[in-house]
Amino acid sequence: MNDIVIETRNLTKYFGKTLALDHLNLQVPRGCIYGLLGRNGAGKTTAIKLMLGLLRPTTGTATVLGCDCQNLTPQIRQRIGYVTEGHRLYRWMKIGELAKFQQAFFPGSWDDKLFNDMLDYFELSKKQKIKTLSNGERAQVSLAITLAPNPELLIMDDPTLGLDTAIRRQFLEGMIQLIERQGRTILFSSHILSDVERVAERIAVIDRGVLRADCKLEEFRAAVKKVRFNFAEAVPGQVDIPGLLHSRQNEKELELTLIGTTVEQIDTWAKSAGATYHKDIDMNLEDQFIEFTAPDTNRSLFQWEEIK
Repeated sequence: MNDIVIETRNLTKYFGKTLALDHLNLQVPRGCIYGLLGRNGAGKTTAIKLMLGLLRPTTGTATVLGCDCQNLTPQIRQRIGYVTEGHRLYRWMKIGELAKFQQAFFPGSWDDKLFNDMLDYFELSKKQKIKTLSNGERAQVSLAITLAPNPELLIMDDPTLGLDTAIRRQFLEGMIQLIERQGRTILFSSHILSDVERVAERIAVIDRGVLRADCKLEEFRAAVKKVRFNFAEAVPGQVDIPGLLHSRQNEKELELTLIGTTVEQIDTWAKSAGATYHKDIDMNLEDQFIEFTAPDTNRSLFQWEEIK
C-alpha cells in the first residue's frame, strides 16, 4: 500500500494573469492529521480544489489515493470525504432527505448509526429544513454527512467555521479518534490556529501561493522564535545573525524574529553586539505563523503605530 495519500508536483494555477498557486510540491503521508495553513488568499482553497479535481491546473499534477486528480474515479471518490468552506448544503431539503441523498453515493460504507448519533449530540432533528438552520447548525450537519461514510481520506476546508468552542473541541477529539482507525488520513485548513496546534502532526504553510514550510508541527514550533536583546548603549545599526526574519527596536532594546537559529548562534551574536541581556519571548503557534508570514516591511499600516 502506498504510504503517500496525496502528492502534488509543481502544481500551479493561474486565474487569468493572477497567480494563485506557484509550483506546489507536497506529500501527505498515510495515517496523519495534516494542517494546511495560510492567510486569506494564500492559495489553500485553490490547492484543495485542485487536489479534488474541482479545478484544472495550469501546469503540474496531483494524485490522491494513487489516482490522478483530473481523472478521479467514482470508486476513489467514495473513499474521500470533503467538507467545503462555508458548509454549502441543499437548502430546500430536510436533514433526513439530505442524508438519504448522500447515502446513495456510499452504499457500502454509510454508517447510519454514526449519523444519527451525531444528530442527537448536536440536538438536531431529521425533520428540520436546511434553510431554517443557523450557520453553526449547518456546519454540524455538514460534518455528520461527511463523517457518516467513514472516509479513508478526509479533506476539510475550514471545518470548524461556525462552530462554538464546545462543539469545536468535540469535533477535534473526533478527528483524533478517526485517525486512530487504521489507514485514516486527514488534510484540513483552518484559520483557528489553536485547533491546528491541538491535533495536527504535520503542517504546510502557503504564503501568496508559494509553499514556505512543510514539516512536523513540533519542528516548526522549535524553529521560529523571538528573542529580546537589551543594550547599555544604543542598539547596533546593523543586525547580521543567521535566520533573521524581522527586527523591531527602540532606543536600547532590540526584538528579533528568527528561524532555525541555534542557541549558540544567538549567544555568539549577543556577545559580539554588546548586548547586556537577552531572553526568548514565549509564542504560541498563531504568533509564530503571523511572524513567519508577515511581509518584510517597516511601513506602518495604521496611524497609531507611529505613536511611541
